[in-house]
Amino acid sequence: MIYRISLITILGLLLFSCSKTKEKVEKEAAPVTKAEIKTYFSTEHIIEAEELLSISKQKHIKIIDFRKSKIYNKAHINGALNIWRTDIENNSYPYKGMMAKKEQIETLFSKLGIKNEDTLIVYDDRGACDAARLWWVLKNYNFESVKLLNGGLKAWQKVGGTTTAETVSIDPSEFTLPANSSFDLWIGKDEIMETLNSNGNDIILDTRNIDEFSGKRQKNGASKGGRIPKSILIDWSEAIDYNETHKFKSYDELENTYNHMKASKNDPIITYCHSGVRSAHTTFVLTELLGYKNVKNYDGSWVEWSYFKELPSEKDSITTIKK
Repeated sequence: MIYRISLITILGLLLFSCSKTKEKVEKEAAPVTKAEIKTYFSTEHIIEAEELLSISKQKHIKIIDFRKSKIYNKAHINGALNIWRTDIENNSYPYKGMMAKKEQIETLFSKLGIKNEDTLIVYDDRGACDAARLWWVLKNYNFESVKLLNGGLKAWQKVGGTTTAETVSIDPSEFTLPANSSFDLWIGKDEIMETLNSNGNDIILDTRNIDEFSGKRQKNGASKGGRIPKSILIDWSEAIDYNETHKFKSYDELENTYNHMKASKNDPIITYCHSGVRSAHTTFVLTELLGYKNVKNYDGSWVEWSYFKELPSEKDSITTIKK
């Protein structure tokens, strides 16, 4: 009798042990739930290629290929309209890259057949760097119906989206931007000078590469090399999977990158680059994906700042070793 009880006890302990082991393995192997994955602050102005594939032919969807015309003419998403930086620039300045006036945008969109009720899906082939400039311009004019294609043309082709070199048929429209413009994401050189003179706590974020930041490299359009005083550097491309998918990095990865600013989500941040394009991309990342509340992109950026000799600048000393 004692033998039988002991055997039953041993079997019971073994079964209990196996059950707990299985439970532990299953718990460790369980996939991370959606609730545990921190998503972007907002996805209102971003769209995945899979979704675009399903809605691309809807009546009020206008796809914008934001690349140079010679590249667009080789292959673009079916039905995509072509806009490039020069189309949304104000040419009245002695330097290039300034944001187009409201009337210029309205004329351009009317010629392209874009209507007030349309939703614009904007893409490029550089991780949305160029496309974000159009988003930024329209955001300042309070036109909100804009989405950036995450991963751009590369993502579209990966999901089986087709491209063409055919010309798009256009019926002109009468497009108008909202009556009031907020310019919530805009800042000019005078406001930056006020910040520098007041010793404010604004963070001035240079989104160019290290060679431009240091002054080692001077790009076309700039009058000299260097940077705005008190700038810190975070290259815009740190925000995307630049060498592979061209998609924005995850929320956690972006947080880790921009935590180097040591800023709260409410601190004032000024972004700039060479001509306000890459910094528009960083503005998108900070405001839309990470939820920073007080970000402004310097429209003229280094092209404008370097043009005025009286504006202060900094530059690293560079030593050349002669052999």
